[in-house]
Amino acid sequence: MAIRIALAGNPNAGKTTMFNKLTGSNERVGNWAGVTVDKKESPILKKYAGGEKITVVDLPGAYSMSPFTSEESITSDFVKKENLDVIVNIVDADNLSRSLFFTTQLLELGIPVVVALNKSDLNEKKGTKIDIDRLSAKLNCPVVTTVSTSARGLNSLVKSALLHVGGVQKAVYSQENIDLTDKEMVQEADRKRFAFVNQIVSEVQTRKVLTKDKNFGDKIDAVLTNKWLGIPIFAIVMFLVFYISQSTLGAWIAEGVQIGDTFIPGLVPLLESFQEIIRGVFENANPVLVAILVDGIIGGVIAVIGFLPLVMVMYFLIALLEDCGYMSRVAVVLDPIFKRVGLSGKSVIPFVIAIGCAVPGVMASRTVRNERERRATAMLAPFMPCGAKIPVISLIAGAFFDNAWWVSALMYFMAIALIFVGALLINLVTGYKPRKSFFIIELPEYKKPSLFGAFKSMCSRGWSYIVKAATIILLCNMAVQIMQTFTWKFTVAESANQSILASIATPFAYFLFPIVGVLSWQLAAAAITGFIAKENVVGTLAVCFVGLENFIDMEDFSIMQGAGGDVAGVLAITKVAALAYLAFNLYAPPCFAAIGAMNAEMKSSKWIWGGVAFQLAVGYTIAYLIYTIGTLLTNPALLNVGTALVGLAVVLVAVGVIVGLTINTNKQLKKEGVKVN
Repeated sequence: MAIRIALAGNPNAGKTTMFNKLTGSNERVGNWAGVTVDKKESPILKKYAGGEKITVVDLPGAYSMSPFTSEESITSDFVKKENLDVIVNIVDADNLSRSLFFTTQLLELGIPVVVALNKSDLNEKKGTKIDIDRLSAKLNCPVVTTVSTSARGLNSLVKSALLHVGGVQKAVYSQENIDLTDKEMVQEADRKRFAFVNQIVSEVQTRKVLTKDKNFGDKIDAVLTNKWLGIPIFAIVMFLVFYISQSTLGAWIAEGVQIGDTFIPGLVPLLESFQEIIRGVFENANPVLVAILVDGIIGGVIAVIGFLPLVMVMYFLIALLEDCGYMSRVAVVLDPIFKRVGLSGKSVIPFVIAIGCAVPGVMASRTVRNERERRATAMLAPFMPCGAKIPVISLIAGAFFDNAWWVSALMYFMAIALIFVGALLINLVTGYKPRKSFFIIELPEYKKPSLFGAFKSMCSRGWSYIVKAATIILLCNMAVQIMQTFTWKFTVAESANQSILASIATPFAYFLFPIVGVLSWQLAAAAITGFIAKENVVGTLAVCFVGLENFIDMEDFSIMQGAGGDVAGVLAITKVAALAYLAFNLYAPPCFAAIGAMNAEMKSSKWIWGGVAFQLAVGYTIAYLIYTIGTLLTNPALLNVGTALVGLAVVLVAVGVIVGLTINTNKQLKKEGVKVN
């Protein structure tokens, strides 16, 4: 029977890093709180197991066994109800007083506890000394010094844990006869526990640098978290992320770079060469087979993978920002603004995580305690353009705007604006009034970011991108190509307009007509497949337009050449329409996986339907405004008044649906007993 070891401790103590080292996993880590929001289980590596069968459980960070947030509830319930053999309590050696409060609560459960005094390397740098033997005697449990980032001390930690399997832990402090419904009694009990912990710390720890002393990090914080400078600095940082990933380094890796007289080809030319090799192999094969296999399936996947460098460079830069401790400061800077729109500073965490992927971003909303704010956060987080949307942004930027950096920046900052406006709209409809609330977040010390750690994070996320391209996107492109090749009678279509795909997508094309100015079933098909995975927008456009050399070319219309080659062939829409189409794909409902995550977090069918309707209405409204206003300003002759009025009617109907659903869900909140005001 497997031995179960749970890793428990405060947020940002290094639990997930230790979990990855012990198990060989690659779970998301970050130098900030709120990254782990659900438990993870995995068998331990053989080099640590000592011949035993051991399962390690990584629990969300918690400050107390009396849960304050939903992720703390996960930790509290799991530790109390599961039959654990040993609890490894990861303690931040640099924040001993705060960490031991939770330790004393774990010691009361009767389950063997081993304390991992983690981040001990920081104490060595600061000259802080902790008497390990005396601390162990005070806590009546083993204490092992560890550095999870380098795996130092992990062998000793596991051996110590195995020695205590089957034992009974004796509490060193106990709160008995406490009425948990009496706030004054609980607060008094907590004060006594803190006094007990502080007494232990004073006896075992000697610090050269006191917490109250100002250090270099405090001086940096005074600038980065300044209410006037914080937001402009954040804007500059994000601009650099987009500029480097979309217009310079990422673009060079994708397309190639000219150094002197030498041109170094990038990933896209190499993929195109590979495609031509495959085409040569099937030179004498059936033309329909070649179209399906080479142009459709392989071409569509290559079109998506061609944007991988841009995605990975952005992931690498975001990982560096997380690791150095900057992201926690962003939460502090944005908290006052978020409170004004009825959200919390903790909502920043889901929004930032959603830049990588909407699914974990939505899941991170459970760190928000207030039910209404949590559901609103889960609804709004998918507005942030995730890694899957980068190929769509890059395609439009490359095809219409000469790879201009501002396209990416505009889409991200527009997403932030939509989050604020969306939160205000939800407040307006539900009658919610911003309340006084407190936002407490741990600001980790600044540290030199790990290039290797950022590289691993980039590779992990990049691999997920490739796996999706080789599975979901591959199958989707195959289906799209087959449906575009055949009619409903399963004969080869003389024209793509007579295909199965065209007949399915055409009704939706009328829905998109007011925001793109042309009746294109190809654009509609791409938008529909984007709900499966946003990368499919690029893949489907590649499948639909590759090889069509005589597509409509009208005067005053831009011709969309696919980035790096025939990615999207030719498409007769204006620059304004392209921007509107991009906005619709970014801000309409996310992929099905993210919608599933929303459903899991909202735990309400009315809220999920309201959320999806809200996202669809927002995406369509923004696209409609961009196209209508933009066309009026650039080329009024192209704007059809009748079409504009139809689009306006669609927007008004959508707004009405949203208002109705939101009022309905607000009534449900009151029935659930959640305090809205």
